[in-house]
Amino acid sequence: MALTGRAALLAALGSLPVGIWEPSWTGILAVNAPLALACACDFALAAPVRRLGLTRSGDTSVRLGDTADVTLTITNPTRRPLRARLRDAWPPSSWQPGTETTASRHRLTVPPGERRRITTRLRPTRRGDREADRITIRSYGPLGLFARQGTHQAPWTVRVLPPFTSRKHLPSKLARLRELDGRTSVLTRGEGTEFDSLREYVPGDDTRSIDWRATARQTAVAVRTWRPERDRHILLVLDTGRTSAGRVGDAPRLDASMDAALLLAALASRAGDRVDLLAYDRRVRALVQGRTAGDVLPSLVNAMATLEPELVETDARGLTATALRTSPRRSLIVLLTTLDAAPIEEGLLPVLAQLTQRHTVLLASVADPHIADMATARGNVDAVYEAAAAAHAQSERHRTAEQLRRHGVTVVDATPDDLAPALADAYLALKAAGRL
Repeated sequence: MALTGRAALLAALGSLPVGIWEPSWTGILAVNAPLALACACDFALAAPVRRLGLTRSGDTSVRLGDTADVTLTITNPTRRPLRARLRDAWPPSSWQPGTETTASRHRLTVPPGERRRITTRLRPTRRGDREADRITIRSYGPLGLFARQGTHQAPWTVRVLPPFTSRKHLPSKLARLRELDGRTSVLTRGEGTEFDSLREYVPGDDTRSIDWRATARQTAVAVRTWRPERDRHILLVLDTGRTSAGRVGDAPRLDASMDAALLLAALASRAGDRVDLLAYDRRVRALVQGRTAGDVLPSLVNAMATLEPELVETDARGLTATALRTSPRRSLIVLLTTLDAAPIEEGLLPVLAQLTQRHTVLLASVADPHIADMATARGNVDAVYEAAAAAHAQSERHRTAEQLRRHGVTVVDATPDDLAPALADAYLALKAAGRL
């Protein structure tokens, strides 16, 4: 039950003349008794809240930054019309800051025996699952003096997926892939490529590509054409330890790593390679294996949606052992982790040989663009000290990257906006060189 502001206003207005002309309990009772009777009648005429039927429908997933519409159907099985205000409660991160009140509150009128639909529009600000909370309904009588109030549960979950902002780079990378694959240029011999087909020799072709046996069987000179290897295995390893929780700009490093992994997965699946995902810190947080080319990207996006950085030190030995079990054959292992000196030197380097002796390893790390800005700062004492600290941090990262390169690891160190295309370029370079 709830007393409305209208009833309180009428009580105050009725008590005002009594207090001025006839201040007595009798006067107050003469004013408030009819009002109390009107409130009781209004309450009796309000539609019961607990007998209402509520069901949900609508979107079950949405990309971060987009909107999702969840429809709530209210059925009134009673003989009284429902005049109500409704609050559809969701977690605070389901809306942009400051928009929750207007987005979650609704007015509706449902005649007896009918149903009405209302739509709650969500615009989440964080990845993960957003679960609907209680639905609070306040049913008013015809006078608007008194209201019945109750809550209902109508479970619904909207999964907020990674935004995949780097997909804008996919067309240009696919064009480069087509060039490597020989679809837009004449196929030529390259290191580590696979035989594709025979064609007639034209002036300018590499004479080393002439197939003399095929030439002997026909009147024209035949040359072999080649294409990059296909059906290679790629394992994307996301480090979800404490270093992935560090924020670069407005988002954690893990989000930039996910975006880069999605672009690489989309590109590799188009190239005919098989892509798996492993998310690990001290245990397996997500594992995607054996998906087809058409299903790999939705599977990765769905697995990444609920991943959050864990504030623990990543177990490099456990990560290496799990990666080796996941990839028993020669593969390209892409480690999306940090280039900070301590985690690399104390954790990864001692076990790196186990990976490099069996697999091709590519390490991608998110660099902070603010450090580059600090390194160029001048003008006062504080700026000079900041520049010195930034230069020292950059020197440490370069030294760590060189250590990894000496162990045969390809290193990509780029800012969040540049990491995804840089990682895709590194993959294409390895593919062109036949190192997958």
